[in-house]
Amino acid sequence: MATSFANITKVPELQKRIVFTLALLAVYRVGVFVTVPFVNRAEMSRFIGGQDPNGGGGFLNLFNIFSGGALEQLSIFALGIMPYISASIILQLMTVVVPTLERLQKEGEQGRRKINQYTRYGTIGLSLVQSFGIALYLESLNDTNMGIVTDPGWGFRLMTVLTLTTGTAFIMWLGEQITERGIGNGISLIIMAGIIAYLPQSVVQTYQSFADGALSTFSIMLLVVLILGVIAVIVFFERAQRRIPVQYAKRMVGKKIYGGQSSYLPLKVNTAGVIPPIFAMSLLLFPTTVVGYFPEESWAIAIRNALVPGDWRYNTLYTILNVFFCYFYTAVTFNPVDVADNMKKVGGYVPGIRPGKKTAEYIDKVLTRITAAGAAYISAVCVLPFFLVDYLGVTFYFGGTGLLIVVGVALDTVNQIESHLVTRHYEGFTDGGGGGRQSLRNKDA
Repeated sequence: MATSFANITKVPELQKRIVFTLALLAVYRVGVFVTVPFVNRAEMSRFIGGQDPNGGGGFLNLFNIFSGGALEQLSIFALGIMPYISASIILQLMTVVVPTLERLQKEGEQGRRKINQYTRYGTIGLSLVQSFGIALYLESLNDTNMGIVTDPGWGFRLMTVLTLTTGTAFIMWLGEQITERGIGNGISLIIMAGIIAYLPQSVVQTYQSFADGALSTFSIMLLVVLILGVIAVIVFFERAQRRIPVQYAKRMVGKKIYGGQSSYLPLKVNTAGVIPPIFAMSLLLFPTTVVGYFPEESWAIAIRNALVPGDWRYNTLYTILNVFFCYFYTAVTFNPVDVADNMKKVGGYVPGIRPGKKTAEYIDKVLTRITAAGAAYISAVCVLPFFLVDYLGVTFYFGGTGLLIVVGVALDTVNQIESHLVTRHYEGFTDGGGGGRQSLRNKDA
């Protein structure tokens, strides 16, 4: 491990990418403390923390954690990157039903850029709607004499819409720059940075609960064991693969014989990675923002109460969305028919399976089964903390969803760093990195 870190200093391009990524993440963290005009940040912090009798706690507190404390600070980044994720979900769903978008998706790099442009437009549109809803919701809190908004009215509403929409657009730009010129997936790293930034405060809150007697020594020990156990489970499933054996037929090219060797097609148990919980969280955040337009309506209050983390209705919807996005994202990113056709073109086949359509059906069958295991694992990790709070009295502030995102994004980033090192013939972070170079995907590349 020490050698691997030392090897990073031997690759100037990799160093520049890492420094660039850290610099942009630092810019994001500084922006979290830039407050929207005409608001009382101290009152909002008290409300989000649940210290107020009418306190937000629950859902707003969870959203605050994923925004890295931006909501608590009433920051220009309070919307976070969720509008961008919601727009991405809408565009990906539309590619299935809109022929024009489906054709764009198949046009390669040019089509991808066009879809990304549509996603940016959608992000701005959703940000306008959500920021206006937040402005109305904040004004409604003044009815309880909290004084969060110091100067309510259309001036405050327009300023809030302008600043929050601009903040989201800037975060979106930061994420794209990190992806293009840095290391790792920029959007995922920004979400991860927000969660990690909230970790010290969570540790302090947990210690205060222990000092006040709300948590026993046994509960603290149980909490530590559960965190380590969840991390181990996440690492295991994120690295788990189902390897389908592939045999290559011998063929004569000139006077040389090629092929005849064996390889494998690696299928990840969790092909979708951390996308399902992020997408699910984004969709569950949207209706809560919309009901902010109608803060006093009974049906709006009922929806807001139903979407409080830990409520059985929230847990049910969250699980269903996680399972759906596991299958949906896997179907979008992995096409068994294309894989089978590519195998057939290079003379590869799965032993005992006829090349072509039968191979595609076999791969699809295996992928469906292992995706079921991946969906069950993601759902369990994400919902587990809510049961701990309800039945064991454990204040699991960091949450299974947060752990899943942090560990998953960290593994993905380490893999990208490792690929840079291995490409330049340096030792990577994991022993398994070399074995993956024999896989079918790298062989075809």
